[in-house]
Amino acid sequence: MFRSKLVLGVSLTGTIIGGSVLLKDYMQGARFKRGGDIRADGKVVIVTGANTGIGKETVMYLANRGANVYMACRDMKKCEEARKEIVLETKNANVYCRQCDLSSLQSVRKFVEQFKQEQTKLDILINNAGVMRCPRSVTAEGIELQLGVNHMGHFLLTNLLLDMLKMSAPSRIVVVSSLAHTRGKINVQDLNSEKSYDRAAAYEQSKLANVLFTRELAKRLQGTGVTVNAVHPGVVDTEIMRHMGIFNSWFSGILVKPFIWPFLKSPIAGAQTSVYAALDPELEKVSGQYFSDCAAKDVAEQAKDDKLAQWLWAVSDKWTGTLTGTAAVS
Repeated sequence: MFRSKLVLGVSLTGTIIGGSVLLKDYMQGARFKRGGDIRADGKVVIVTGANTGIGKETVMYLANRGANVYMACRDMKKCEEARKEIVLETKNANVYCRQCDLSSLQSVRKFVEQFKQEQTKLDILINNAGVMRCPRSVTAEGIELQLGVNHMGHFLLTNLLLDMLKMSAPSRIVVVSSLAHTRGKINVQDLNSEKSYDRAAAYEQSKLANVLFTRELAKRLQGTGVTVNAVHPGVVDTEIMRHMGIFNSWFSGILVKPFIWPFLKSPIAGAQTSVYAALDPELEKVSGQYFSDCAAKDVAEQAKDDKLAQWLWAVSDKWTGTLTGTAAVS
């Protein structure tokens, strides 16, 4: 009897583990099927937040295909460690670390100035960096951190690089957003979350801002040969979840995370839609779209509000000092 129960228990455990592995594989989503046939030799690419997670895997993918990749990161030590690993793996020495702290508009400007001294073209800009559900804090200019890093920093970076992107056309901009944009609202009365702050709402607002920015920028870039598209990488197991207690507490590590694990994408899987939007030849003239699992998807109704997109652009212009070089948060 005991032996039968033991065999049954082992069998059941094996079935559960096997089923979890199969489910995990299924949940990785679509792969960039044409990726193996596409090269990026000589293309100059910038990837923000490139030292870990999706960003690192995106750089690895592009370096494997011959691109010259600039890793725009806040932490230079982590960036250099990741760069060495990528160079060893891909045998591509044209991978560079450059400091770009998106929570400091001055740092963004310095990065662009240095980049323009080193390069005469820019083929692909991937706005990948982000923070998620963190306690309320502000950027160097006083902008709520999630809005500041996820949207405002990238807004400034993109606008400062548009001249190079236009000169390098056909060129592409990829904005890493999230399905969270569907729950997002732009708080016109309290955009900077000064009256009240909710971690989730602020994150969702920043991701909606990504999509609104993408759609408005696409209109402004019509006829230039520069395209811009937003992507949803999926729910990916990366450091961006470090502020979510359910993924970091001792309790979740023992009782919760094992059940969530099958539903989380790996960083490699999370990078697939980014590289698809950056490289697929069929998307050369596609702009203003939103992709998930390497396929076009519809966006939330609030992301289609053109007047709201124009309002957000005007505020972003003012707060980042895109036109004047002088930021003003008010």
